Parts: sequence; structure tokens; C-alpha cells
Amino acid sequence: MKAVADFLAAHDPSTTDPAEFLRARYDAGLAWVSYPVGRGGLGLSRSLQPEVDRLFAEAGAPGNRSEVNGIGLGMAAPTILRYGTAAQLDRYLRPLWTGEEIWCQLFSEPGAGSDLAAVATRAVRDGDDWVVNGQKVWTSGAHNARMAILVARTDGDVPKHRGLTYFLCDMTDPGVDVRPLRQITGEAEFNEVFLTDVRIPDSQRLGAIGQGWEVANATLNNERVAIGGRAARREDGMIGVVAQTWRDRPELRTSELHGELLRLWVDAEVARVTGVRLGQKLASGQPGPEGAAMKLSFARINQKLSGLELEILGAEGLRYSDWTMVRPERVDFFGRDAGYRYLRAKGNSIEGGTSEILRNIVAERVLGLPPEHRVDKDIPWKDVPR
Repeated sequence: MKAVADFLAAHDPSTTDPAEFLRARYDAGLAWVSYPVGRGGLGLSRSLQPEVDRLFAEAGAPGNRSEVNGIGLGMAAPTILRYGTAAQLDRYLRPLWTGEEIWCQLFSEPGAGSDLAAVATRAVRDGDDWVVNGQKVWTSGAHNARMAILVARTDGDVPKHRGLTYFLCDMTDPGVDVRPLRQITGEAEFNEVFLTDVRIPDSQRLGAIGQGWEVANATLNNERVAIGGRAARREDGMIGVVAQTWRDRPELRTSELHGELLRLWVDAEVARVTGVRLGQKLASGQPGPEGAAMKLSFARINQKLSGLELEILGAEGLRYSDWTMVRPERVDFFGRDAGYRYLRAKGNSIEGGTSEILRNIVAERVLGLPPEHRVDKDIPWKDVPR
């Protein structure tokens, strides 16, 4: 692309300060090329983004910490773009894309995970601020985050879906307490977050009061696409790891394992091609409920492949290199051993929406099947037993 070539001619990656390079790239509209002019983009097709990223990578351009800021880039940014005010777009999008501000997600709570609309964290209006009290859980990367997307209850007198409001929370504010949750892998990638009298200015409310469920659903649709809807290359990801192990270690092969590998190779290829189709749909609008099917498929295939890798490796697969309690910046899924991948993949069917809930979404919103009976749908939240 000529725009990329012209930019690189004016900003040599080898001599330009990385932070200044990324800020200039955003200002030139070469961050998210599909975003509007002045918001990091040029208003072009989303399908051009991979080519733009490739050209910058080949030129040695600095990265924007995308491996750390997946929630910010994949979930917060598109939601802010869709529902944010001009002042919010000016304030948040640029440092989000450059990686100067890392984001996390304050949605799930004890007792309100799969049933997100049941959140009990309260936000009470106090002049130009909202005072927030409650607890969030399973918060990826909260220990590294400067900002968070937050859903809180602002009205308990209406049914649960109608009494929610969406906020942008500064994680450095007084009253925000982040505590580690140690996982089966040994590390503490997730956290629980306690909010005690946290004051959030009304200027950091995203969308209207009571519109939180709609805004949160836009975030969740983007999350499912970010987790399971990436249009990868053939044999990219976990199928590539297992296939390479199969090729490199012929002494470990059996006919039964061969049959299972072929079945999963076909499943992975179907998912990859479906991801390409989903990407084409995304290029023309916001993600819809179809992303739930992609994320559901991703979780199933990733878990089966990580299990197959252990079976192929036999006794070698039982080794586990490091179970030290650390709080990592990112999930190093492919940089660890097979035992780590097997354990970490168990979370794929929970994070980003449990597989059980995603099956309901696909059944109701994609296939048009009758919805589940929900006895608390029209009851004021304060009257629902908890």
C-alpha cells in the first residue's frame, strides 16, 4: 500500500522512538485502517488490515503490545468506537492502540458469570460521579491494566437486563484492589477485583444509563470473535503443533492416533475456513451471534488437540517444566510444554462465555429455536432470590 510506504519513508523504524512511531502510525490512520479518519483509521475495508500489519512487520516496525492488550484491542476499542462520545474517543483510543494503556474486563462476578445480567456490583449516582461497590472475578490481566471496561447495576427496581450501566474504570483509582487467583497451571493469569467506594466520573460512562446490557453484548460479540474467530493460516495454532509432532516423531505413531489426528485436522480446517467467512462478514459490519459458534468450536478443537498431543507423546507428555506461582503479562500458550497446553486449554470452554451458554446463543439467535424458559426475566432484580 502506498500509504504505508509513504509513512515508512517519513518514519524510519530503526531511528524513530518506538512510542512516537506508534503514535504517528495511529495519527496517519494506519492503526485500524477500517476505523474512521481521525480515530486511527482511513475508513477502508477491514480485510486490508492483515496486509498493512504485514508490511509494517517486514519493515521492522515496533509492536503495540497486542499480546498483552488483547482485551483492549479486541473488546474495549470496538465498543468505545461504537458507543463512545467524541471526548471518549479522543481520550482512550490512541493510548489503547499504542499499548501505553493496557485494559482488562470487569464483567463476571461470584454468582454472575454465565448469567452476566445478574451482576450485583452497584453504582450509585453522587453528583457528577458514580460510587461503585462490589466484587469482580476471573479478570484476566488486571494486575497489568491501567483501564477496565465495567458493567455495574444502577437500578435494582427493574428486571435485571434493564438496570445495568457500562463504565470505563481507572484501575489506579483509590478503592480498586486486585488479588491473584492461582490456576491449575500454577500461574495467576486471572484475578479477583474488589471495588470499595470507587468514584467514577459520569464522563466515563459509556452509553446511556440503563443501556449496559446492550453495550456489554457488543463487547461480548467482539470477545468471542477475538478468541475464536481469527482467520488463521492452514495448520496454524494447535493443529500445527500436533501435526509437526506427528511428523517429527514417527516412533510415536499408531493407527488409532492417526485416525484421531485426521479427524481433528479436518475439524480445524473447517473452523479456519469458517473464520475466513466470518472475517468477510465483519468487514461489512459489527460481529453478530455467529461469533459464539466460532468460539464454541475453537474451545472444543483446542481441548481435543491438546489431549491428543499428550497421547502422542506418551510418558513425555507427563512432564511439567514449571509450576511456579507467577503473574504473567500474557498467556505463552505455545512457548510452554505439552502439559501446560493441556491444562491451560481447559479454560477455553469457560473464558469468553461458557460453552453451555454459547450453545444457547447459537440455538436461539442463529438457528431460531425456542428460547429457554426464564422465570426471572420480568421480575425486578431486587426481588430475584440470590
